[in-house]
Amino acid sequence: MKYSKFDAKEYARENMKGIWAAALNPFNDDLSLNEAGLRSNIRHWIDDLKIQGLFVAGKQGEFFSMSVPERKRNFEISVDECAGKAGVIVSVSDQNMEVALDLAHHAQNCGADYIVLHAPVLSFVHDRGDVLYQYYKRFCDELDIGIAMWSHPDSGYLMQPEECARIAELPNIVAIKYSVPREMYARLHHMIGDKIQVSTSAEDEWLDNIEELGWQLYLCSSPPYQLQTANDLRMHDYTQLAFSGRFDEARKVRDSLNPVRDAMKATRPPGKPTAFGKYWQELLGQVGGRVRAPMLELTGAEKDVIRRGFAECGLRL
Repeated sequence: MKYSKFDAKEYARENMKGIWAAALNPFNDDLSLNEAGLRSNIRHWIDDLKIQGLFVAGKQGEFFSMSVPERKRNFEISVDECAGKAGVIVSVSDQNMEVALDLAHHAQNCGADYIVLHAPVLSFVHDRGDVLYQYYKRFCDELDIGIAMWSHPDSGYLMQPEECARIAELPNIVAIKYSVPREMYARLHHMIGDKIQVSTSAEDEWLDNIEELGWQLYLCSSPPYQLQTANDLRMHDYTQLAFSGRFDEARKVRDSLNPVRDAMKATRPPGKPTAFGKYWQELLGQVGGRVRAPMLELTGAEKDVIRRGFAECGLRL
């Protein structure tokens, strides 16, 4: 570990900065993990796109379709490729708490910088405050590694700002990926933004959050490697402009990406976000590959529509 449990918040404040991207996992034709492809993508994201950290084995990475050994291997590859170059936060989220704890210990032992832990599905539980607090406290008690909370509608509810603020008092809670309406995450930021990093995955809100909330961290989704190429670093560029206080210039660069955002939105088939993301990666020259069930593959006709939109979106390859 690079820090102690009780130094975790300070360490994350100093080191968990900039653009962090949620990695899609490339799968081979036989649906095995494409380790060489994953390594190639990571090197491109870090070396060419200047991404400062990776979120590994999350929902974007189809963790729900992977075995525990595969998820551990996913951690190890990412830590190895990012060593000395970029930060690594790995998702240990699982509905089985013992599986999540096993993954968390592995993440700590293999050298990950942080873990992210999704709020659990809580069937029939409506008064969630104590349940959520004790859930996160169990991980904090057992581990030294910094832990990021994660709240998203997929769990069937949203953690309320007051619930998050209570959990944030635990010593090694360092951040939250808060996939909620802006009013909610802004309120949480004003409550605890001096204690932990508050972030959300919406790229179109990132610049405003730097300017209005003073955010340092984008944590995170796939736009950092879907809106950029080695010859077109506009997300990186508008971020750096914003960090230096040049907000008018930053907005011009950000808004110049609207044709790319529009093309992605217009050509993404309903119900196939992961397959779309992987095919868009392939059009960018990255390794995409297949998706695992229950995710659905693209049809040939859908690929034709995406390919035409990509060709007209203005990204410089």
